[in-house]
Amino acid sequence: MKTAVTEMLDIEFPIFAFSHCRDVVAAVSKAGGLGVLGAVAHTPEQLEIDLGWIEDEVGGKPYGVDLIVPAKYAGDDDGGYTLDDIAKLIPDTHREFIDDILARYDVPELPDGDDTRATVPADGAGGSAPFSAKQAMPLLDIALAHDTAFVANALGPPPQFLIDRCKEEGKLIGALAGRPQHAERHQAAGVDIIIAQGSEAGGHTGEIGSMVLIPEIVDAVDIPVLGAGGIGRGRQMAAAMALGAQGVWCGSVWLTTDEAETHPVVKQKFLAATSADTIRSRSLTGKHARMLKSKWTEEWERADTPDPLGMPLQPILTNAAQRRIARAAHTPGSGAEELSNYFVGQIVGNMNQPKSAATVVMEMIEEFIDATESLAKQLEV
Repeated sequence: MKTAVTEMLDIEFPIFAFSHCRDVVAAVSKAGGLGVLGAVAHTPEQLEIDLGWIEDEVGGKPYGVDLIVPAKYAGDDDGGYTLDDIAKLIPDTHREFIDDILARYDVPELPDGDDTRATVPADGAGGSAPFSAKQAMPLLDIALAHDTAFVANALGPPPQFLIDRCKEEGKLIGALAGRPQHAERHQAAGVDIIIAQGSEAGGHTGEIGSMVLIPEIVDAVDIPVLGAGGIGRGRQMAAAMALGAQGVWCGSVWLTTDEAETHPVVKQKFLAATSADTIRSRSLTGKHARMLKSKWTEEWERADTPDPLGMPLQPILTNAAQRRIARAAHTPGSGAEELSNYFVGQIVGNMNQPKSAATVVMEMIEEFIDATESLAKQLEV
């Protein structure tokens, strides 16, 4: 295929695959798309290892890295909050609510010495706060030191330092947008590619659906746009490109692939879910993010419970609880199994069969061809 983004990145198919799993990233890049590694959960040491592994696997084919660096962040005026600073700001009422959930669902404590990989360190562990520039800077340094072809910022406008560093190193930079105004600001700041993410998407997402959002953003900017949100099949890819997108950005569809490191219990929930089984909730990160409905989201939606805190307080509050839930969710019929969930978009209703990541890519392309040929026939006289 030939579009603006395939030429910019020298890829065969304009399919960008966001995943926290290096195996998915490598598989999609090898299949002709562009794998993009979500690095927010990585330590600098882990990112160094994973990028080296990806480069060995892809044999010179391009790949990307996705960071989460909000342009404005609580505590920036004072140099940025540390984890200890944040821990002091969390109300006792919220800590008590978390304790109550875990007690009512009989979720066991973590054993001594537990080394479960977590999205953010536990309370009081010191260091930089999650989703902050201080946390992201070492990760950015590592990404730029490798053969990363593309760097994306997944939360709001990229800070100017991130854009400047990428430009200096000759890397392309992308940013997600949920409104045309966001895309215009991204372009003005120097972003190369806009990801127009509709409300159907998993993770942090806005309120405007893809069918409306994609053409609005295409009309608002003069740089290539990727369609995102509710895209996991070839027909959806064709629709996004008919709306003016130069390619697609997919995240959720890789969560049930053979290569994905998705928690086994959550993966089975995804495979059984329908497109109506997701919700936009602030219960994990403090910002609206689409995730699978579960007893966890139900608890935070109740009228008699406290509202989620903002970012970065909410992820610090919930991190240890999520680790406990993930560890205990393997027990069938347990409260932890009921509470377990993860970020996923409305495309989950189509994710009902395990497949390899390469198979997903090829099936998307085949269905894309069928869809576009079908449309072309409608123009025949």
